[in-house]
Amino acid sequence: MPGYDFTKDPSGFVLLSDYVPHAVQEIRYFSTYNFIGERIDGYEEPCAIITAEAARALKSVSNELNVIGYRLKIFDAYRPTIAVKQFVFWALEDNDVRMKPYFYPQINKEDTISLGYIASRSSHSRGSTVDLTLLDMKTGKEVDMGSPFDYFGELSHPDCRDVTDEQYKNRMLLQKYMVRNGFEPYPCEWWHFTLRDEPYPDTYFSFPVSSAYLRRNRA
Repeated sequence: MPGYDFTKDPSGFVLLSDYVPHAVQEIRYFSTYNFIGERIDGYEEPCAIITAEAARALKSVSNELNVIGYRLKIFDAYRPTIAVKQFVFWALEDNDVRMKPYFYPQINKEDTISLGYIASRSSHSRGSTVDLTLLDMKTGKEVDMGSPFDYFGELSHPDCRDVTDEQYKNRMLLQKYMVRNGFEPYPCEWWHFTLRDEPYPDTYFSFPVSSAYLRRNRA
């Protein structure tokens, strides 16, 4: 594809846990609890992999939020291009709608692309995008954001005011610390942020989500 590079080289990537060890990881696409309902292609381990630059920025986010009583919870980070292809195929060709009541009850599956929830080329594949939320350190529970992760609908837009004041405040708290540390929010999803000065703005990676692969190929 002209103007874009595709590569399996993970040399600029790290395990997020090496930088932010206190973050909770619930890598949804390694599990069956996601909008498709099955483990996603390319997810060989439930680990968050990300560029070193984005990991350092998230470390700063985490340190600042820890001081005021919050931990980060990570749902997804680097996403291989094979996973993105599966998402697009699901949206356009697959008739399976078993997860519709949980993740897209108010929209048609085929509209997930035009509405901005699924992309034919995802920023996640460039390695500096992360999906995350906050955990309250006192309760150990997720902070109430007004909609769950990967809920496809206007309720998940960060600026949606069909949520309570407290839920909106929680969204803005997460956004404040992410933006302050160099991330840009996404207008359709309160959980989605991309490093402003991402190191690979035109490169889409295809190596698997695998700590073993990462370690073997970074040497």
